[in-house]
Amino acid sequence: MKKIDINSMTNEELNSKLAELKSELFNLRFSLATGNLPNNSQIKNVKKDIARVKTVLRQREIKANEAKA
Repeated sequence: MKKIDINSMTNEELNSKLAELKSELFNLRFSLATGNLPNNSQIKNVKKDIARVKTVLRQREIKANEAKA
């Protein structure tokens, strides 16, 4: 997922995407524990996507708070 894609999403879409990514991370970790994960780098990529989404959400939250003050 690219930053351009994330920036074009609304907050509701980002929250649903975050939940989806967390679920995917859980499933990947479960597959890793059972030995069924062929590509370990998938976990790293999903973690980075989660961080990107959280960063954009936080930036928007800070911007909204600054506008109120």
